Amino acid sequence: MAEKLIETGSIGEIIGLFGGYDENIKIIEKELSVRIINRETVLKIEGEEKSCETAEKVIGILLSLIRKGETLNEQNIRYVLSMAENGQEQQVINIAEDTICISSKGKPVKPKTLGQEKYIKAIAKNTITLGIGPAGTGKTYLAVAMAVKAFRNKEVSRIILTRPAVEAGEKLGFLPGDLQTKIDPYLRPLYDGLYDTMGYENYQRNVERGLIEIAPLAYMRGRTLDDAFIILDEAQNTTPQQMKMFLTRIGFGSKAIVTGDITQIDLPGRQTSGLKEALKILKDIEGIAICNFSEKDVVRHPLVQKIIKAYEKYEFRKDVVKNEAKKRYIFKK
Repeated sequence: MAEKLIETGSIGEIIGLFGGYDENIKIIEKELSVRIINRETVLKIEGEEKSCETAEKVIGILLSLIRKGETLNEQNIRYVLSMAENGQEQQVINIAEDTICISSKGKPVKPKTLGQEKYIKAIAKNTITLGIGPAGTGKTYLAVAMAVKAFRNKEVSRIILTRPAVEAGEKLGFLPGDLQTKIDPYLRPLYDGLYDTMGYENYQRNVERGLIEIAPLAYMRGRTLDDAFIILDEAQNTTPQQMKMFLTRIGFGSKAIVTGDITQIDLPGRQTSGLKEALKILKDIEGIAICNFSEKDVVRHPLVQKIIKAYEKYEFRKDVVKNEAKKRYIFKK
């Protein structure tokens, strides 16, 4: 049985570290199989030598985040734990320093994972950035935050957000109302991101002035978009023709972000995804960055990470079975 002692700066740090009902510290104890005892401003860690060393590193990083003004929650605690497995826990401290913008509620919008940090840096550096990954990784929200930042800094004169209106089990024609009413549900994630980062009244004012536009992808045809920050969301549901059309809309002084999840393609029949094709075509072009997110970058409920991981394992097993069946068929022939 090993033992480690950590000296903290104040009772306030201990309260922030432990969380309500000691929920934060219980996560660390359960994941690393250690026992953590609080003695005023000193923490005592008991357990196996390796587990105690990891717990010491993790708690040190979490205390550093608290000193930077971060509030601990289950997501960032589990993220630090996962980074500690790969010896990357120190890199987490730098993430907290990158504030993109201040939300309408006065809260700083920041990347929460290394994948998100690489994403916002790629957006800042490149003309076109493709953000690829599962749900909950912040692809759309961070892209909107970067758009609002560029708009506020007068780096662009307008924001254009678009996505293909592809049904996922429900036909547009069955929904009540006119075309705008029918497409609004498909554009809701874009509205939500703008309301949060810009505020509803500010958003409405800029829409009325024509400085913010949210529309289906089909409305982009035939246009040249100069001095604009353009976001194409749910790009896995574009056809190759639509993707080419979108990418060739970009004009001078513009920046484009393409986001999507190639595991959630809703195109009818066996149509090729424009996003999957674009990843192959654009991978070696200067000025275009491709950022891939993993389940570790998920910032929603921790269960979402487990769901994504379970589906990945299922798809992998399914592919193995399919390949084995194909080999047996070829062998018999």
